[in-house]
Amino acid sequence: MVSVPSEYGVERSILSWLDGVGWVTHGQDGDRGAKTLDDAYGRDSHEVIYWNLLAEQVVEINDAVTEENVEKFISSLKRDLDAENLMDGNREFYQLLTKGKTFSVQRDDGTSETIYVDLIDYENPEDNRFHAVNQFSVSRETTIRPDVNLFVNGIPLVTMELKSLAQDNDWHDAVSDLLAYQEDVPRLFVPGLFNVAADTMELRYGAVGAPKEFYEPWNDAPATFEDDNEMRQAVTALCNPSTLLDLVKHFVFYERRAGGDAKIVPRYMQYYAVNRILDRVDEGVHKRGLIWHTQGSGKSFTMLYAAENLLKRSDVAKNPQVFIIVDTDKLNSQMRDQLANLSLERWTEAESIDHLQELIERGQSELVLTTIQKFENVDPDVQGNDEVVVMSDEAHRFMEADLGSRLDAALPDCYHFGFTGTPVREGEKHEDRNTFQEFSPEGEDYLHRYSVKQGIEDGLILPVYFTLRHEMEWEIDETGLDEEFESEFQRMTTEQKREFIRDNVNATTLAEIEPRVDRAVEEIDQHYDQHVAPNGWKGMVVTPSRRSAAMYGERLIERRGEDAVDVLYTATKDDPDIIEQFHTDSEERDRIVKEFKEDGNPELLVVHNMLLTGFDAPILKTMYLDRNLKNHNLMQAIARTNRPAEGKENGEIVDFQGVFENIDEALDYDAETKEYAARDKDELFDDLVDQVESVMAIFDGIPKADTQEATYEAVSRVSTHPERREFKQGFRRLENLYEAVAPDGRLVSEGIEDDYKWLSRVHVAFKRTTSGDDDPEEDMREKTREIISDNVEITKIKDEFPTYKLGEEYLEDVEDLDNPGVKASQIAHATREHLHPRENQNPRYKRLSERVTDIVERWQNEQISDPKAVEALKSVEDAVMSVEEDAEEEGMDDAEFAIYTHLTEETPDAVESEEQAEEIAEEIVSQFHDRVDRDYPGWKTNQQTISEIERILLDVIVNQHDLGHLIRDDEFVDALRNYLIQNHG
Repeated sequence: MVSVPSEYGVERSILSWLDGVGWVTHGQDGDRGAKTLDDAYGRDSHEVIYWNLLAEQVVEINDAVTEENVEKFISSLKRDLDAENLMDGNREFYQLLTKGKTFSVQRDDGTSETIYVDLIDYENPEDNRFHAVNQFSVSRETTIRPDVNLFVNGIPLVTMELKSLAQDNDWHDAVSDLLAYQEDVPRLFVPGLFNVAADTMELRYGAVGAPKEFYEPWNDAPATFEDDNEMRQAVTALCNPSTLLDLVKHFVFYERRAGGDAKIVPRYMQYYAVNRILDRVDEGVHKRGLIWHTQGSGKSFTMLYAAENLLKRSDVAKNPQVFIIVDTDKLNSQMRDQLANLSLERWTEAESIDHLQELIERGQSELVLTTIQKFENVDPDVQGNDEVVVMSDEAHRFMEADLGSRLDAALPDCYHFGFTGTPVREGEKHEDRNTFQEFSPEGEDYLHRYSVKQGIEDGLILPVYFTLRHEMEWEIDETGLDEEFESEFQRMTTEQKREFIRDNVNATTLAEIEPRVDRAVEEIDQHYDQHVAPNGWKGMVVTPSRRSAAMYGERLIERRGEDAVDVLYTATKDDPDIIEQFHTDSEERDRIVKEFKEDGNPELLVVHNMLLTGFDAPILKTMYLDRNLKNHNLMQAIARTNRPAEGKENGEIVDFQGVFENIDEALDYDAETKEYAARDKDELFDDLVDQVESVMAIFDGIPKADTQEATYEAVSRVSTHPERREFKQGFRRLENLYEAVAPDGRLVSEGIEDDYKWLSRVHVAFKRTTSGDDDPEEDMREKTREIISDNVEITKIKDEFPTYKLGEEYLEDVEDLDNPGVKASQIAHATREHLHPRENQNPRYKRLSERVTDIVERWQNEQISDPKAVEALKSVEDAVMSVEEDAEEEGMDDAEFAIYTHLTEETPDAVESEEQAEEIAEEIVSQFHDRVDRDYPGWKTNQQTISEIERILLDVIVNQHDLGHLIRDDEFVDALRNYLIQNHG
């Protein structure tokens, strides 16, 4: 028998993998695994913790907690789940998970003692209970049922939502569901560590409360969990009990932010790098190590996680003093602000050289933040702690002899770890500046590495493309030049003239020649207008001198306006007027940089010796490079453009110096780094060609004509599985690639523009038939919008593909459509949109929603034809519309009719007659109005509301009608409670 791939197939696989790494799993056999635990531990569906299981474990792992007093403890703990704000509740419950909960116990002599009760045993992991179950249903204001939940001692730490690519869903849809669950039933996530969103091929995880952009992959594993199946590797490496407990105990930060606190869990490269550092300190064999992580991977947090673990884990170091060293005041300020907003407790900042020396001499176990410059006059041999760990950020930048020696002298007996994305190799200007020699023991290149390639594959950074603009045609009056030169320098000998030319005529000189600057500015202005501005991105001009920066600034301001351009460098009153005019102080520079990172002006920054390191602005896409950078300096510059942003496909370097003419010389790194650091823009064009061909192939056999028939046929093809998802994802990437390449003459000459116009028209029509948006073209990139508005008759397509309406008028409009595939797509979407918010309002809505899902799945898997799908869906839609009509006919409000319907259709054998069902429904709703206070925010989720509703059901169903067997069914009680709350009584 052939089984159609589904979400359940993904669910069953994940449960089997979890079973293999130590979880007790329920649900692999096709049943609802959570029901097994529900029955075993008597959980009510409105509870999110298996309290009876937790009670057993608390007694097991805490000597002072007994069967006699555990219920008192559990009752107290239940109140800790009540929180107005999810993140506040999560932060407070995290303290209970990691530090225990205070509890007063009675001694034998009658006195009381306050103790800390552990919920999880971290020292003896085998003493905990690990359960993984599917279909864990929670009913509060509404009902949610995530696909898989992981419980430690009955506490839900991980919630998983799974999708099947074969059913036209992916991990993006799973994240959306998880975010909705957090909104609908936040109580489930109060104890949670992180969530997992996965589909058939990919997995992403994100901390509780994290927005979608912070759901990231787990793409590495120790040898124990290495696997060719990347999904299986991710699940077992991330979610095995040992790693999960390690993450809970040692790798969680809470950060204060303007919009509310954020929970932060580590990326996989941060987690594994920190553990390498801890192992090295614990083993004590080598005292050096290099952490080589590409720009944008979060090295600051790697250092902070390492510091937190070193200070708190006595199994690694007893009483260490930890230093984080940076090389600029700006980076020091950034790290200080980061520390001030984090939940890291023991840290201080060295405010001066004397203060630093005092901190070193005292040797207190804490984190010390300092700049390398403060070591300049620190006395040697003043180390007051024999367990010192130093972490140097961008270590290659301060290995000059003096500062490096001062550091070594002040802390002669320390562990020293270097962090960099751009290590320096031998052969550069200073032989003593070699990051590998400085930080790596013999035979070791690095302690841990995260490459540019990995960063691009994980989506943490973008590929960067370059365009050469360094060759210019010069028209030189050689005779006049010779005459003026001889006249100006006639007193110099020939050798002196040659020496003068050799010393003074260089790349910087050429960069300050007016005709060259004029030509470069013209190119920048045109390129920015065509490639950067239409898509809302910004640019940066990097110059070799302050004079050239001023010259660029003057000319760009003249062309683009004073508000659109800012120039950043330092100047003094002694500088020439041309330079002094753009002087800014630190406050002004901070303001300009802040405004640049936001929408609006300035749109272009012209800089000299600024913002090439530690400057993250995702809105920056294009760097106009007129400075001859090499190696780590060039890598730092490249990294300024590669930060991801919504709709940004790549970063870009426009090279006026010829830096990339020979990339092997410009980047003295391994082949992989050179390949991925920056790429020829022709590669981007090749990617576009391949993508156009890939998307066009979906429509093989369909005429590429601008006709109604062709559009209908094309939309019909991509309205069903599997072409639907292929087109959605393929066209999205095509949009991004096209915006990055256009304008380019090859788009016209090679016919790509015509293909793109046709696909754009199909995409507008496709969105009209599947999304219900009034103006789907508003979601498209600016450049795409311009092409469509010039070449597509949107109004005509709007007439052919009407906006969704539900009910008879809508069905009459649909009848005018000739294509049954398009009809089915429209009806299915509209019906789902109507049913989704109503599923918990009436049992009929839930059954009808399930019918829609079943019809669509059978249709997409080609088990029923398009016309039959249309008829089946129309019958469902008719039934949807009749629910409210039936309620009116019966003279009941929505809640009464829902309870009546449940009694007569879901449990017909439980009641004597329809009249009795009507009487029960009327009495329940009447008492609900009288007894439940609904005049305050949050009444729907308040425990008092839930308890009062259950008492009402007990009074009416048991006391008045003697139907006690109904109350013993948790699902029945949950359903009736939902009808009352969802319909507001």
